[in-house]
Amino acid sequence: MYKSLLMGIFGEKALQDQKKKQKNLLLNRRYQHMTTKIKTQWTCTECGTHSPKWLGQCSGCLQWNTLVEERTAPKLNTSSYSSSSSIPIPLNNVEFQEEIRIHTQAQGWNRLLGGGTVRGSLALLGGEPGIGKSTLLLQISSQFAAAGHKVLYVCGEESVSQTSLRAQRLQISSNNIFLFPETNLEDIKQQIDNIAPDILVIDSIQIIFSPSLSSAPGSVAQVRETTAELMHIAKQKQITTFIIGHVTKSGEIAGPRILEHLVDTVLYFEGNAHANYRMIRSVKNRFGPTNELLILSMHTDGLREVENPSGLFLQEKIVETTGSTIIPIVEGSETLLIEVQALVSSSPFSNPVRKTSGFDPNRFSLLLAVLEKRANVKLYTSDVFLSIAGGLKITQPSADLGAVLSVVSSLYNRYLPKNYTYTGEIGLGGEIRHVSHMEHRIKESIIMGFKGIVMPFGQIKGLPKEFLDQIDIIGVKTIKDAVRLLQ
Repeated sequence: MYKSLLMGIFGEKALQDQKKKQKNLLLNRRYQHMTTKIKTQWTCTECGTHSPKWLGQCSGCLQWNTLVEERTAPKLNTSSYSSSSSIPIPLNNVEFQEEIRIHTQAQGWNRLLGGGTVRGSLALLGGEPGIGKSTLLLQISSQFAAAGHKVLYVCGEESVSQTSLRAQRLQISSNNIFLFPETNLEDIKQQIDNIAPDILVIDSIQIIFSPSLSSAPGSVAQVRETTAELMHIAKQKQITTFIIGHVTKSGEIAGPRILEHLVDTVLYFEGNAHANYRMIRSVKNRFGPTNELLILSMHTDGLREVENPSGLFLQEKIVETTGSTIIPIVEGSETLLIEVQALVSSSPFSNPVRKTSGFDPNRFSLLLAVLEKRANVKLYTSDVFLSIAGGLKITQPSADLGAVLSVVSSLYNRYLPKNYTYTGEIGLGGEIRHVSHMEHRIKESIIMGFKGIVMPFGQIKGLPKEFLDQIDIIGVKTIKDAVRLLQ
């Protein structure tokens, strides 16, 4: 009846126009609902590539099993850390300002960061659960507070009372350290404006969230955006910022790879949680050298720097034993003497076992192949185990010679020259190649009381004369020459 009435009044064309308007209104409502709906995408944690669906292999970096689900809103509020006042400046008109560094009483910490902490820098500290990351940064915060700097410690994973108990155990008491148990980034920014700290500590970045994002705390989007905002605050307000990051099973910092690119400094906290010492390694530093190593010992009142690391790693060495060598390694500006242990035994299986601890297994397989081919040392019926004493992880090729001689010594049950250190890279042709910082390695061997050093023959000629008078130097050209040193 309604349709007949409309057709009688307006005609059939008017009725069609009315239907068309209703249809367009319905389509507009559906479109608005779709645009405000939260979308789901998959993001690669290595390179940040986005994908509308899950893929086993990332199409950007070709890594496997790196895509994680990410829920995002269509519009992200990124204007909070964009600067509208910045303008391009000609390079010749830029005024040079040397970095202002903050020094503490912890000399090892100053050396680790390249001579002190740069004001306005952002550092990331990663490590396994229970390794001592919160303890370390609480101790460093007390050092800054003792120097008169205000510290805002954001303890997102613990309450104020829990953090206070840790501070009491570490004998830390200061009016310059402000504890703030919060995970909302906007609330943290408000307290930064109220307190105006010199140092900001975030414990940890995976639990901090920005309310402008719909994704959960710890997601790729949250970690990326909160870190970018903290970077902007650090640079704009000249606040030195330390953030703690969780690590994955493989030992890498959890979250997107861009996290390590955003920060100025990346520190890895290593070591066995059951041992009484820890190691901090700098793998990135925009304001100083990389690969610096700081060794700390764990005590009831906190972490202390080890003044003689070589003595720490050699204190339990058995003097008379086969399958053991001492090698000098260089980590940043530190030179350490560590023990390499090998054990070779007859294998009851058709496929012998090859196991390493603290040494690259692929590199070890290569060295064993060179040993069999170039020195005629047969190992195809033996299980071979190699371990770096003390829990250190070595990636330097200078440890090749010591590792190979440890294996041969254990295989033949023969002793190597007593009180000698060994250094040298082994090539595929069996040659002993040059290594860097040879003078530092020799000097550390002399300081620790060793009688001699076995090294590449080609590097003897350029050594200072005083070294030749203080220590016995044996040069080897090939791996065959090195094997002949066995008694």
